[in-house]
Amino acid sequence: MQFLPMRLLPIDIAGLAVLFWLALGLLGLLASARPAFINRMLFPLSAAGSLVLAATGIAAMDDAATVMILPLGLPDLPFHLRLDALSGFFLFLLGAAGVGVSLYSAGYFRDTAGPTLGLLCLEYHVFIASMAVVMLADDAYLFMVAWETMALSSYFLVTTEHDQPQIRHAGFLYLLIAHVGAVAILLAFGVLQGGHGDYSFAALRAAHLTPGWASAAFVLALVGFGAKAGILPVHVWLPEAHPAAPSPVSALMSGVMLKTAIYGFVRVVFDLVHQLQWQWGVVVLIVATLTTLFGVLFALMQHDLKRLLAYHSVENIGIILIGLGLALIYAGSNHPVLAALAMIAGLYHTLNHAVFKGLLFLGAGSILHATGERDLGEMGGLARSMPYTAFFFLVGALSISALPPLNGFVSEWLTFQAALLSPALANGILRSLIPFAAAALALAGALTGMCFVKVYGVAFLGAPRSAHGLHAHDAGFWEKLGMGWLAALCVALGLAPVWLVERLEYVTERMVGARLGAQALKGGWLWLAPVAAERASYSPVIFLLVIAAVVTLTFLAVRRIYHGRLRLADPWDCGFPLLDARMQDTPAGFSQPIRHIFAPVYEMERHLPAATDPDPYFSLEIRDRFWRWLYRPVAAAAEFSARQVGRLQQGRIAVYLLYSFVTLLFVLLFVR
Repeated sequence: MQFLPMRLLPIDIAGLAVLFWLALGLLGLLASARPAFINRMLFPLSAAGSLVLAATGIAAMDDAATVMILPLGLPDLPFHLRLDALSGFFLFLLGAAGVGVSLYSAGYFRDTAGPTLGLLCLEYHVFIASMAVVMLADDAYLFMVAWETMALSSYFLVTTEHDQPQIRHAGFLYLLIAHVGAVAILLAFGVLQGGHGDYSFAALRAAHLTPGWASAAFVLALVGFGAKAGILPVHVWLPEAHPAAPSPVSALMSGVMLKTAIYGFVRVVFDLVHQLQWQWGVVVLIVATLTTLFGVLFALMQHDLKRLLAYHSVENIGIILIGLGLALIYAGSNHPVLAALAMIAGLYHTLNHAVFKGLLFLGAGSILHATGERDLGEMGGLARSMPYTAFFFLVGALSISALPPLNGFVSEWLTFQAALLSPALANGILRSLIPFAAAALALAGALTGMCFVKVYGVAFLGAPRSAHGLHAHDAGFWEKLGMGWLAALCVALGLAPVWLVERLEYVTERMVGARLGAQALKGGWLWLAPVAAERASYSPVIFLLVIAAVVTLTFLAVRRIYHGRLRLADPWDCGFPLLDARMQDTPAGFSQPIRHIFAPVYEMERHLPAATDPDPYFSLEIRDRFWRWLYRPVAAAAEFSARQVGRLQQGRIAVYLLYSFVTLLFVLLFVR
């Protein structure tokens, strides 16, 4: 008898990757007494699994959708899996970011030992596996199980150092908003299901909703997934949870977990609801624009490096949603090709943000490990003692600032091109609204560049501002390897955008029914033309060659003209010889002009030093107005309601018997 080799489908490989991660987590828990085994074996194996998943996701993007029914779940309600172009792209995102974060974790957790490391290894791999299942789920039941597993595992990772009250507070806030979002998502699935008893995505796609119910599902999806993504005004957990979590966890949460919310929004709105209305796009565009500006303005005011990066996550989620909002507007206005361009821009930025934000959080983790500091005001001069970290962080900073030829520029440029095509719309209001969003995006890009000039200049250049910077050490081998992987992706995604755009067309063909077309990509791998080369095109390779040529010619000219004529001397000190590191520009001083221009946005309070304070400098506290406008009133109302309900508990048996008697009378009189 001849046996033919069984060919594994991409969905089979993705499922095996999930089981592999769960096995690694359990093995790590059992091997808690062997930290070297966990760090040197399990985390690198996790990176290998992520690499396999990334390759599987890419292969699935241009392949036919495959489905699988698992013998798990409830009676008559089994789990369904589906791997199509959209889930393939997001699995590629998860795998690509997971490689770098897992490699970095192999070195970052080297000082963690005992049961803490074993439990952390389990939570880490359950977290990754649950995100993969979210992207593979093909029914509402499995989706919600994986979604809640992702929320709980990430909560335990955020509260790793739960002995600190502020970390417990951050974890509670994150879990609270996560469950508010989960309720909204569950209600959205309920609206889509419409009482027909089938929660599989195939049945939800086939449902025919009235425009009103379709709009209700859209609003619930926006609120539910927006709570996880961090849009205004449900963003407040982000600046609290990211600083509390270990840096690799922050990289996964910001780089990947926020993108599961983007995946869920695209899946529900573009795939399951699929009755797209341009009015939805207007709502998304307005919320996204406000989120973008809010995130970057508050990022500029932060001195805590991880809080600063968290606010930039808010900003970049806004940029992603600007692209998706434009896609909804164009699709609802019968411009499918423009909708495809806008969706490609949003999805491209989704991947770009996963890569460069993961890199920046890992760089922040190396700084924290080396100096014990997150406050920019206590850093300085780290480029001398941490040259590798400084280089990798610079790549991430240039990428998030959207400077060519790195990846951040490509997606923002595509978003601008989609916005500039708004004259094709017949609606005059839309033609007037979209340029405002484009202008806000341009302003956010400039402010982001300013913010990272501040971060890099204060942290890595100049002289050390504290003793911690004097004794800093560079990242270890595994940390360098993880950061190097993500930095290489920033360069690769910037230099070869056509390769990814061609694959994203399979996603847009399924979601909005259109591709960019051969006219847009006829320039091949060298030129990226969103619609047609005659209108706009960009070649990152030629741009890089021009930059390299200019730098080389300048270097040679300087060496030839000034060779042997340079000398080193102390800079002019304004006649004051007692200069020290405290006289360098501070983070607060750097951002002072923006603070004055946008003062109405901030709630500021200055704290003057006490007479006995050895550090005679005032401090400035900048708070989020949404706490006072929204969250504190809600908290006060909840506490008031709880106190009123608490009055029912008198502690007397006679009162409780009276309650029972009144209830019985009510049932007899009014219930038939």
